[in-house]
Amino acid sequence: MDNVLSEIKTAVISGDLNAIVALTERALDEGLEAGEILSSGLMPGMQHVGVEFKVGRVFVPEVLLSARTMKMSMSSLQPYLGSGAAPEMGEVVIGTVKGDLHDIGKNLVRMMMEGAGFRVHDLGIDVSPQAFVGALKDRQPGIVAMSALLTTTMVFMEDVINAINEAGMRDRVRIMVGGAPVTADFAARIGADGYAPNAAEAADLARELIGGDATTARREVRTSESQ
Repeated sequence: MDNVLSEIKTAVISGDLNAIVALTERALDEGLEAGEILSSGLMPGMQHVGVEFKVGRVFVPEVLLSARTMKMSMSSLQPYLGSGAAPEMGEVVIGTVKGDLHDIGKNLVRMMMEGAGFRVHDLGIDVSPQAFVGALKDRQPGIVAMSALLTTTMVFMEDVINAINEAGMRDRVRIMVGGAPVTADFAARIGADGYAPNAAEAADLARELIGGDATTARREVRTSESQ
């Protein structure tokens, strides 16, 4: 059984679309629970890709291929994944802010977070502050993540945070931001809880924010910017 899990992990790492469905079905046939396949095969594979991406040994096309491979397996597992079948870090609401139509970076972050065990609700692009607040009310996530690629749109991140404050929900959620023009200093200045320079580090940061103190996270963000 360990062998097939290792093969599933390898298939995700290599982006082997041709093998992943058969390997997933084989694992199920051998009696493995869907949650175990997810937590001991798929997620370790995607987490390995995240580490390699972070240090520059793999690049965006490889990450996208690995994420597609994981999703193909997940399609086969979905009917068998009951409530609590797999470890879960919590829920993230993610979106590209108002006026910005770029989504490649956001999509990478979503994939990495899913690989890390988060449920991710993707609001898409050009998301207004009101839409973020509405999703926060409806879904009650642990994290709201915002992306922007343009200096002209990243200012709307502060509008989202202000809207969350005005709705009286700021203490319920951790807020993280990212995108090409965004910096740790900017994140701290607008009152975000964290900033990550790439998708792999965003997934790491999300785990830290869920398990830690937001004030500490903000302090660490400032420190990382100065290094």
